[in-house]
Parts: sequence; structure tokens; C-alpha cells
Amino acid sequence: MSEVSITQLTPLSFLERSAEVFAEHPAVVHGDEVWTYREFAARVQQRARMLRAAGVRPGDRVAYLMPNVPEVLAAHFAVPLAGAVLVAINTRLAPEEVRYILDHSGARVLVLDAAFAGTVAPIADSLATVRTIAVAVDPLGPNPAVEVPGAIAFNDLLAVADREQAEFPWTVDDERAPIAINYTSGTTGRPKGVVYTHRGAYLNSFGEIIHSRHDDGSVYLWTLPMFHCNGWCTTWALVAVGGTHVCLREVRGDRVWELIDRHGVTHLNGAPTVLTTIMQAERAHPLDRTLVVTTAGAPPSPTTILEMERLGFSIVHVYGLTETYGPYTVNQPQRAWDRLGPEERAALQARQGVRMLQAERVRVVDEHMNDVPADGTTMGEIVMRGNNVMQGYFRDPEGTAKAFAGGWFHSGDLGVMHPDGYIELRDRAKDVIISGGENISTIEVEHAVASHPDVLEVAVVGVPDPKWGERPKAFVVAKPGTDPTEAELLEHVRSRIARYKAPREVEFVAELPKTSTGKVQKFELREKEWSGQAARIRG
Repeated sequence: MSEVSITQLTPLSFLERSAEVFAEHPAVVHGDEVWTYREFAARVQQRARMLRAAGVRPGDRVAYLMPNVPEVLAAHFAVPLAGAVLVAINTRLAPEEVRYILDHSGARVLVLDAAFAGTVAPIADSLATVRTIAVAVDPLGPNPAVEVPGAIAFNDLLAVADREQAEFPWTVDDERAPIAINYTSGTTGRPKGVVYTHRGAYLNSFGEIIHSRHDDGSVYLWTLPMFHCNGWCTTWALVAVGGTHVCLREVRGDRVWELIDRHGVTHLNGAPTVLTTIMQAERAHPLDRTLVVTTAGAPPSPTTILEMERLGFSIVHVYGLTETYGPYTVNQPQRAWDRLGPEERAALQARQGVRMLQAERVRVVDEHMNDVPADGTTMGEIVMRGNNVMQGYFRDPEGTAKAFAGGWFHSGDLGVMHPDGYIELRDRAKDVIISGGENISTIEVEHAVASHPDVLEVAVVGVPDPKWGERPKAFVVAKPGTDPTEAELLEHVRSRIARYKAPREVEFVAELPKTSTGKVQKFELREKEWSGQAARIRG
């Protein structure tokens, strides 16, 4: 086969095609602002020129700290169009956490929404590699009067691009080159930079299109953060089919329903907590059409599935990790399930399922990498491999080698394989807490608590929460002669890590349960808190 006939795979080609095929179709909606696909492509070209004018060169990293607004959506195309690598940062992180990601990624440019100026201001003068900070003002967002040292206005940076008229090709020289680095929530304390390639993002997009049932009539509401696995690759996937992106700065039940009704929303993604927010909103009402909800982060309960279906929602349950570009398995409905009772069917739908179309088979293995019996009882670790598994951890060869021991990516999640080939998660190898779809490291929280001078020992576990699924709780042994208060400890922790990671309660204990070797037995603390509750599993 001639080399000339081979095209390198990249999601950039999606926008090139849609700008031609769906030129006047609405691509992006934000308040009263609407971009057609023709305008979307033109704005992406403009922003790519802007980045080059700011000194960005091929291979450089460009960071964005923004909620779900059009600019961060455009960045998913503009940054790779300029030959650079996108680093979309979790907007809920504390300044020091943002600093770590910027320094570790070696980001050259940081673009932030004005609402997060307070996060960047304390670290702006001491960033190791960032040379340009641009602040964008969103007419629909709060714009606090916080000055970021050395920052320039995004529009001023954009004006420089208007002096150039060069058009970048919607192609890449190497489909295995990085397109994005997504930082995990730090399940072992420090977040890891997960490298996505153009090829992986391209192929994973087709899985999202097929399993979430997208087409050019899709009107997708951005309830899932774009910084989370690049919105499970939906940032690229929806563009491929010419669907409409409806941006949303903050998930509030009333606002979600307002946009659903105003724009005729047909799709949204999010953790089960998002589903709960939608169902409990005052404006909630039965729909006159089917709205597809793709959910992960924790398994939706059978009750949640049935309640959402009664309102007209169709649930697509998926499972994956940051390291797998988001969803890797899907609970593929079977026609035979239609003959079952609602509760029995919903229980089957709550499993994590089978590999998605673009994925290789998923395995459940023992410590010797042998497949466990498909009996729905024998537990093992979930492992995966294939095109939609990360290239590796950025600047972490040891972590990468460990993650791919035996030639398969080790999820760290424990589950079972059912006789019908569907997997179901049962526990985690790590004590990670998943709160509202966000991973929280107990080690990181424990370090923050232990940094208080009056704390002798601490253990953090996940406890039930009606809204978030679970949340951290700290068990603390105070140093002799001290008498710290709960409020004092909580305020201390919130000053050191993001507030969503901080416990909302502290229980003071005389001692922590330990093994004979001194290891804290967290399962004893957890079992007491979860007594009578459903098992903690991740979907």
C-alpha cells in the first residue's frame, strides 16, 4: 500500500468535515450566543494563530482552567491544531494543586476564566514554565475583581492573531503524538498526567457516538466537566456528527431544566449525583421525548434508573477511568431483558457491562494474570488494553511500567465476571473515595489532616452521602494534652486542599483499629459507617 494513501487519524478532521457538511448548523450555544460550524472552525483557526503568536510551538503544553464554556471547547481543537498538547485542569482544585499540574506538565501558556483568578493569583509569580497567562471574561459568569500578576486579557491576546491570516491544516504528522494530558485526581496523593493520543481520541470518539446514540440531531448539554477525560471525548465526538453543544457553567437543577426545555436537549452525561440533582429539581417534569443520559463515576442504583425512565430519560451505564479515555465498558442492553420485571431489569443495568465497540475485551484476573471463573462470585482485578488505553503517564516511566505490568493496564478496581460476560465491580484495591464522580485520595486527605499540630493519628474513609454517593470522614486521635475542635481541623484542611476533598466531619477516637503490624484497618471504620447501606462500587 502506498504511503500516500494512509491518513493519520486525528479528531481535528471532525471539525474540518462538519464545517463543510454542517456549515450553518448550530455547533455551540452559550446563553444567547450561537456559533455555527463554519464560525466554530474559523474561531478555532484564530485561536491556533493566537497560541503560535504567544510563542507556542509543536509539542508544547497549553493549560486551560475553565468551566464548560465555549472557549475550553474551542481549545480542544485549537491547541492540537497549533501542534500543542491540551492540559485541561480541574476547576475545583486549590492553588497549590494547580501549581503542581502546571509545573509538572511544563505548560507554556495558561488560559483561565476570570472566575478562577483567585486560584491563580497566589501562584502566578512562581510558576516554573508558564510564560503567558491570559484571563478570559465570560458574560454569563462571575468576574471577581482579582488581579493575576503579569496576566493579560484574553481578547488582547486574540487581537494579535487577527493580524495573521494563515490557515493551519486539519492534519497531523503522527497520529500517536499526544493530543492531551489529563491529570488524575491523585488517588495516591500526587496526580498523574495521563497521555492521550490523536489516534486514541479519534477512535474513542466513535464509541461515544455509537453507544450514546449521537447524530446531527443531538443537542448535548454539558453537565459533565470538559476537564474530566476531555468530557469522555464528547468534546470531539459530537463535532464529528454535527451535533449541538449547549454549554453550562455550573450544574444546578433549575438551570439544567431551563436549558433542556429551551433547547430541546437530547443528551447529557454525568455521575449519578447529576441524575439526582435533575430529578430533585423543582422544575422536573416528564419529557415528551427520550433524553439519553450516559452515566458513570458510580453505578446508578436500580431505583435511580427506574425513576429517570419514568421521566423519559434513557440510561446508558458505562465504566472506565481517566487512563482509558473515559468509558471503556458499557452495559449493553439485551432484548431478553425487556421480558423481565422492572426491578430485575434495572439490577442487570446497574452492572458495568462489556467492552465498548472501540475497545478490546475486558478481563478480570487473579494475581497471576489468569482469568477468574465467570461465575459472578470470584473476584479479581479489572484489566484492559487497546487503542483507548493511555499512552502512559507523563514523565513517569516507573508508574507507567507498573500500570502495564503483564502487558495489560491494571485498573486497581476489583470485580467479578458474570456467566453472560458482563463485569460487575465489587470493591477497590485502593481506598479511593468517589464523591460526585470525582476521585479523592484518602492518603492526600490524611496528610492534610495530619499536618495540624494537634493531630497524632488520622484515618480517612468514605462514608455514605445522599447527594454525592460518598464523602470523606476523618477519624482522629489527638495528641496528648491537646483539645482540637472539629471546626478548627476542618478549616485547617480546607486551607490545604480543594474543599470538595475535605471531610465535613471529624470523629475523635481514643485509638484506631490496627493489625499486629500497626497497619490501620480501615475496613472496620468503613463497615461501621456503611452498615445497612449498599456496597460501595464504582460504575
